[in-house]
Amino acid sequence: MTDHRRSAPHVARNAEPIAEVLHDMLPARGLVLEVASGTGEHVVHFARAFPKLLWQPSDPEPAALRSIEAWRAETGLFNLLPAVSLDARAAEWPVVEADAVLCINMVHISPWSATVGLMRGAGLLLAAGAPLYLYGAYRQAGVETAPSNEAFDADLRARNPEWGVRDLEAVVAEAEGRGFRLERVAPMPANNLSLVFRKA
Repeated sequence: MTDHRRSAPHVARNAEPIAEVLHDMLPARGLVLEVASGTGEHVVHFARAFPKLLWQPSDPEPAALRSIEAWRAETGLFNLLPAVSLDARAAEWPVVEADAVLCINMVHISPWSATVGLMRGAGLLLAAGAPLYLYGAYRQAGVETAPSNEAFDADLRARNPEWGVRDLEAVVAEAEGRGFRLERVAPMPANNLSLVFRKA
């Protein structure tokens, strides 16, 4: 039988630091939508760490959806829902309500239109006070970009000219235009950042 589980090395490094940030921002109960769940390893870690929350993984890629489902079957977590196909750019999302939205490592490995769609969709989905969490590499005005992130940006753009490390200020402006306010910027492993937004 084919094992569809995929694995990303960075998850072992960043899953617990991300969970520590989530601990201070997630609601006690409710449904958390993860946009662009990728391999599914992050959402499995979070479902274990926050058993009182219901977790909804999603991804637009069939191979990712198969991986998420394989991890879900292997772990048997009662609070991890079946993965749904979701492209952040879509006008309509298959999830109609959520108490929090997470998006890890999508903004730089996707066209800018995906970030625009993420902010639009999360803005429609979330109620006032609900959190939107982003994780990844960003450029910050007035802060020297780490050489590793410059190399990462060059590699991304070589793979797809529409990809690349985004300017933090541009991401924040897009979020603010959809009714969010930036609550926290936290430094993370390997020169990444956690961004915590709240729906106004």
